[in-house]
Amino acid sequence: MLSPERLREDFSNSSVENTTAAQDWTQAYEAVRWIQLTMALLSVLGSGSIIVSVMLQRLSRRTELQPLLLLSVSDLLLALCWIIGASLYSRNHSAHTLCYHLHTVEQVLYMASFFYTLNYFSNRVSTAGKITAVLSGLSPVLLMTPVFIQGSLSQCETNFSEPYRCLLMHTGALFLTSEPQPIRACHLLHAYRSTLFLVSFLLTLLSITALVVKSLRLYRRVVTSAGYLGNQQRACVHLMERRMLLFPLVFLLCWGPAVCLVCLRMVSPAASQGVVGVVLYVSEAFSSPSQGFLNCLLYGWTRARLRRGGTSVFCRDVDTQTPLLRSQKKRSYQTLRDL
Repeated sequence: MLSPERLREDFSNSSVENTTAAQDWTQAYEAVRWIQLTMALLSVLGSGSIIVSVMLQRLSRRTELQPLLLLSVSDLLLALCWIIGASLYSRNHSAHTLCYHLHTVEQVLYMASFFYTLNYFSNRVSTAGKITAVLSGLSPVLLMTPVFIQGSLSQCETNFSEPYRCLLMHTGALFLTSEPQPIRACHLLHAYRSTLFLVSFLLTLLSITALVVKSLRLYRRVVTSAGYLGNQQRACVHLMERRMLLFPLVFLLCWGPAVCLVCLRMVSPAASQGVVGVVLYVSEAFSSPSQGFLNCLLYGWTRARLRRGGTSVFCRDVDTQTPLLRSQKKRSYQTLRDL
């Protein structure tokens, strides 16, 4: 069996035809590196500000803030991985093993962020509970365990010998080797990872959309419960509709380019190395690493509790509560949680 060093030497000598298009992306990769680093730093600042604010105000034990705290922690860890990946971008091939495992950890974290986003919305509509939070963090680890184990056994890290492999998600076509079994295993693992990403993305997007629709219906019911729907009430409903639409749109904005790129690589790997692939790749560099920053604005600092520094209980009205209005100061709507 050939050693990893010999395999990497064979890759560089015998797979020029398969990597010529990728090597023409040198300037694009350099731009992606700095874009990824900048957006990831913004995400660290955004998600970190939520965590620091919650901790300083001693609000971490409040059940209504725990989903937000978990989401911010996953966004922070993911942003740190983006920063490490951008820092490892270099012309030497010494970090290929680290890049492979870094991408695996990244997939665990962004799947966890998907599930914690869904957990956040579930908590707004009903009592999600601690079990849901635990499963949101444990499921990605269990799903990615085969990648950790089989990837190491099959020496799939040799496919990460090019410097651009440390950037963003798993990019580029698999290299050819003289060992058919490892390449087959690595190809299956790559398909498995891509499928997991697409399924988790679609599950989260559809679930968020369904919960947003349910929340809007409940809000309409609350507003019209008095039997009167005037201009002010209609304005409140329209305002809430526009704000609620931001949640699936921001999620789609963050991961839409990555989804398109993964689908393109699965359907036509050659097309993904052309101009379309470059555009999607650069778009992904702007969108995916910025998730923590956008989430901190959308989910965190729109919360009046964080803005006012913990001086009063959460005010759940149209001006402060974005996911779902379950109660107002003057009237009690406890039945909303049961619907």
